[in-house]
Amino acid sequence: MSAAPQVAAAMQRAIDEHGEIGIQVAAYLNGELVVDESAGVVAEGSDVPVDSETLFNVFSVSKAITATAIHILAERGHIDYYDPVTRYWPEFGANGKQAATVYDVLTHRLGTPLMPPGVTPELMCDWDWMTARLAESFPLFEPGTKSAYMSFTFGWIAGELVRRADPKGRPFREFIAEEICGPLGIDSLWFGIPEGVDHRIAELKNMAIPTSAAPTGVVSSLAIPPAVAPIQQVYGRDDVRRTPLPGHGGIMNAASMARFFALLSGGGELDGVRLLSADRVRLISVQSPPASFDFTNGVAHRMSIGAFHLTGGPLMSPAGTSKTAIGHPGAGSSVGWADPATTLAVGIAHNRMFHPSTHEENVLGPIGAAVRAQLGVAE
Repeated sequence: MSAAPQVAAAMQRAIDEHGEIGIQVAAYLNGELVVDESAGVVAEGSDVPVDSETLFNVFSVSKAITATAIHILAERGHIDYYDPVTRYWPEFGANGKQAATVYDVLTHRLGTPLMPPGVTPELMCDWDWMTARLAESFPLFEPGTKSAYMSFTFGWIAGELVRRADPKGRPFREFIAEEICGPLGIDSLWFGIPEGVDHRIAELKNMAIPTSAAPTGVVSSLAIPPAVAPIQQVYGRDDVRRTPLPGHGGIMNAASMARFFALLSGGGELDGVRLLSADRVRLISVQSPPASFDFTNGVAHRMSIGAFHLTGGPLMSPAGTSKTAIGHPGAGSSVGWADPATTLAVGIAHNRMFHPSTHEENVLGPIGAAVRAQLGVAE
């Protein structure tokens, strides 16, 4: 792997000109790691440099991996997208959710974006409590009829589906380790970190508190309550770091993130290991029916039917404009994506939390452009 001076320069500009603290960028092309760059420091005011071993909280980038676990089970015939969730999880049908399908989960049309009332970091770490509360919850609308992005709740719902559809009944963390990370040789991607890696995790710089009110009719403050907000005081806790949070709790480095996405950019295969068929990768990349209003954030997400983000929105700005790219951003704007048309897969992880509302505000966009320029890959 050769140096990537254009990428390194773009990363340094983000630090010098836009206040970034620590950044990692990794990219695979044709299944080979071709970029693995680090810049900055592990915490504001620190003199410890970010290196390739540094780990980051990447929040909803996690959803891409969790969704892929469902797609692997579908590939093997253990789950069907159009089955009701109750086929696998009977208790979930309570209070008007009996007709909700796995497809509704993947397309964020389930109607259950709200975290349970009274949730705390301790309760969020209790898998059984969270899944029981979500199973008995009332949907905001008839499942399948409207859109409400499940910022956090996606994780427990999709993760419990993985556990229940898995013939071995493995806990979600074990399924990811044994069916994705193990076969693909991914060594620094965790849902619940093991012993001995705490010192590698970069410290978050929290986002500024928004000064404008949320749009009328949205439930973002209930989907991500202040008690479990994506801040260092919560996600730097030992119990939270060690708990599998499938929708927003992934901790990884950029190289492991990019290696995961290289599976998708390779049409479901990496280094001779095939986890998904090329046809399934094409299927899960198809755009889901557009929604004019998302009840969680007030802005409809451009997403695929497989629970991946498509290019177009500010959070996916680093991925450019390719119509074939799929990926997922996280709170704070870490992002990973795959483009099967170009075989490019990229992971960008950082520790300065921000939320861009325009492409111009996403200071990681030029880094994605530098990756493509460095590698001679079209937008």
